[in-house]
Amino acid sequence: MIAFIGFSLRRGIGSFWRHKLMSLAATMTMVLMLILLSGLIILLSGLDATLNYVQQEVQVVAYLKDATPGSEITRLETQLKAMPQVKEVAFVSKEQAKTDFLARHPEDADVMRTLPSNPLPASLQINLRDPNDYVDVATFLRADNSVDRVLNIQQTVDQMVSVIGILRTGGLVVLLVVGLIVLFIIMNTIRLAVVSRADEIEIMRLVGASDAFIRWPFVIEGALVGLLGAVLTLGLLLAVQSPINDFLKVYFTVFPITGDLIVRDIALIVLGTGVGIGVLGSYLSVRSCLSR
Repeated sequence: MIAFIGFSLRRGIGSFWRHKLMSLAATMTMVLMLILLSGLIILLSGLDATLNYVQQEVQVVAYLKDATPGSEITRLETQLKAMPQVKEVAFVSKEQAKTDFLARHPEDADVMRTLPSNPLPASLQINLRDPNDYVDVATFLRADNSVDRVLNIQQTVDQMVSVIGILRTGGLVVLLVVGLIVLFIIMNTIRLAVVSRADEIEIMRLVGASDAFIRWPFVIEGALVGLLGAVLTLGLLLAVQSPINDFLKVYFTVFPITGDLIVRDIALIVLGTGVGIGVLGSYLSVRSCLSR
């Protein structure tokens, strides 16, 4: 068994170096696919974190009528807090609404001072346990006489979910296409090696060599292509890890995602995918040749 493994390793590595050009083409294409895979993982991690954050922050904002007494506001808050769909209720007074508006729009301070009274209404900001409960809570609020209107942001959330779904599907399609190209190149690389050794393989079959004995050196060659591509990809990822971290800290400061976590999580995926595609491409190529 040890002799068989040693023979397979020697022949597989030797064949890899004999066909340098095809092996290099297969390896570089493998690197391209694995970089796309890594980028897709980073992109989807950011998109999923964004979606989760937005969903958690979805608020039902109910603007109250100016004439609503404090007792009615307290009653409505109590009813909302008793609802199973509601996680938290915050009351924003007219004064606080004005302060918040001026903090966001300081250029409008002079305009606000010219007004005879504060035009901004008091409101209740309701955080939901599940964004899908928006309709139930909004319907309840619209039926209350203390509520002037309910801000509808569900459409915005739905649009974001749709965009993220489109990006995710598009990324997977691109990755699948590149993966098939890599598989095709590896299969042709191994097929070239099989054809160049056709006479040797025929002699081995005549003296009783099994298909496994013939097949494994080529499978090891494909695994070597995948392993080398994965190692090069991980090296590139480590080289750009610091810029990725800086980017994520700037643009994803509120999201639970870091470059360290991403690189650590995708290392096994990159290695497994690279070696797996290399082995699969080699196996399919040799199998088709040996079945003739």
